[in-house]
Amino acid sequence: MVLFIRFNCFFKHLSRRLMFPLPVCVMACLMLWSCHAWAAVLELSSPWYQAPEDWRYQNQTDFAATGLQLVEKVSLTGGHFWKQVDFEVKQPGRYVLDFKNTSIIGQFRHIILDANLKPIADLQGGIQSREVNPFFLRHGREIELSAGRYRLLTELRSAFFLVEPQPYLDTLDAYQQAIKPGNTVTLICLGMFLGLMIYYLALGLACFSLSSAMYALFILGNLLFNGTGLLVFPDLFGMHWIYLTSVPILFSNCAYVLFVMTLLKIRRDNHPQLYIVGVALEVALAGLIVLALFMPHWSLEIDRYGVGLFLIYGLAAGLVRSREGSVIAQLYLAAIGTFFVLGICTISSSSLSFHTIYIEHLGLISVAVEVMLLALVLTYQFTLLYREKEDALERMEQSIAIAYTDALTGLPNRMALNQALDTLPQHGSLTFIDMDGLKQYNDQFGHECGDELLRSFAKYMAKHLSIMARAYRLGGDEFAITCETGDVAWIEKMLVLAVEDLRNSGFESADASSGSVHVHEASSKEELKHTADCRMYENKRRFKHSRQHDWKNHDRLKAFYHPQPGKA
Repeated sequence: MVLFIRFNCFFKHLSRRLMFPLPVCVMACLMLWSCHAWAAVLELSSPWYQAPEDWRYQNQTDFAATGLQLVEKVSLTGGHFWKQVDFEVKQPGRYVLDFKNTSIIGQFRHIILDANLKPIADLQGGIQSREVNPFFLRHGREIELSAGRYRLLTELRSAFFLVEPQPYLDTLDAYQQAIKPGNTVTLICLGMFLGLMIYYLALGLACFSLSSAMYALFILGNLLFNGTGLLVFPDLFGMHWIYLTSVPILFSNCAYVLFVMTLLKIRRDNHPQLYIVGVALEVALAGLIVLALFMPHWSLEIDRYGVGLFLIYGLAAGLVRSREGSVIAQLYLAAIGTFFVLGICTISSSSLSFHTIYIEHLGLISVAVEVMLLALVLTYQFTLLYREKEDALERMEQSIAIAYTDALTGLPNRMALNQALDTLPQHGSLTFIDMDGLKQYNDQFGHECGDELLRSFAKYMAKHLSIMARAYRLGGDEFAITCETGDVAWIEKMLVLAVEDLRNSGFESADASSGSVHVHEASSKEELKHTADCRMYENKRRFKHSRQHDWKNHDRLKAFYHPQPGKA
């Protein structure tokens, strides 16, 4: 119990300590790791031209003369866009052309023209493209350029964008180093998602835990979103359906709200307002799923609103339940508080200064931090459940022991005897015992003396029987003995020794009658007990007249139970 309390205090202290510094340190290390090559990066910024879906490139070199609509930035609900940028390369060498801010791009195309506006490269790719990515988990395309001036024509065609993609040019060596931090974080976090998702799913199915099952679905949604958006699934498994970056989040948002309600025990009877808000939010999120079916280009934006809604609800529910003193809610508040700050920053960001760290990476880190903290919360919850289970089992064992034990003598009782007879072998035996003289001791010296007689007899029987047989008290002056070896003669001998010890302890008139039967002599448990009982009373009648006791010769008992006035 002491260890349990120490674990509780340590866990709460750890959760509060990790609430803000952990994600900040992770992001800081990630960005410092990837910033060493910034100086070599050439950003290729310019306005975009929006083109009709059926517009085709026909070797144009200047989009200003094509009549395409000039726009400041791409629409996040997708479309068809072109960019025209002039740039200069001062040092010849191997370069890489890639996008910053986001990797959720359906299809892209880079056409590079030389100083004479002659095409020297046509590079294509994207989540929906079957082109093989030369750089793992990246849209980067390698090209060798001489010193001189060039024009870049970039085409984007996508159902939606998380944020605006921005092309940039980097040297090959610098690019290869710069992409390592982001790729490392992607693989570590997705591996953690996969492991925890399987764990929570198995836990939910095995323990019928709705909170664990819902959290497994939440992790699954984020696994599909990040695995597709960060190119793991397209590169490794050939999964090129871009809606894997939006549809799973629609359902994971619903799963998270239900997870919060079950984790914090929000029900209609104890928290009607939070319950109604939670149900209304589930209905609203379900409505957003239906809306996304009819407006698929808006599905990623709908995800953004859904994330904001469940973050607000989770934070509010955590605050309310924490103020009520719920330890689970207090620990959950540490997790959702961190997730809320990082999540709001992620869904509201439109651009980053880091070229190889995407908005998707920030979202991935946000969810990973929350998943880690909630893993601690759920571990604490299961620790509590385990402790409660152990306490319940201990109380149940105590109750069973009480139910099967005689309160006066400490011997097993009639219920224990009935249970023992079920497993007694055919060659085993049952002996019924009836004490002689209990009534007289009760009448002459009081019930306190009679109780002491019963306790002493039980003690001496248990002493002589040892582990070879077992004694039971059936009630009143009736006892029983079971012996698996069926050695009735030995049982009767031990009974004689117990009576002798009893007489030597001051109960000179005490005696006992017994009757024994082997299991194979009876066809049922009831017949076995009836036979033993009959034989015991037969022996009692047989020796009744041979036992004559002088009840006046008990000076020691009289002195103890009936002291004379004025004598100690």
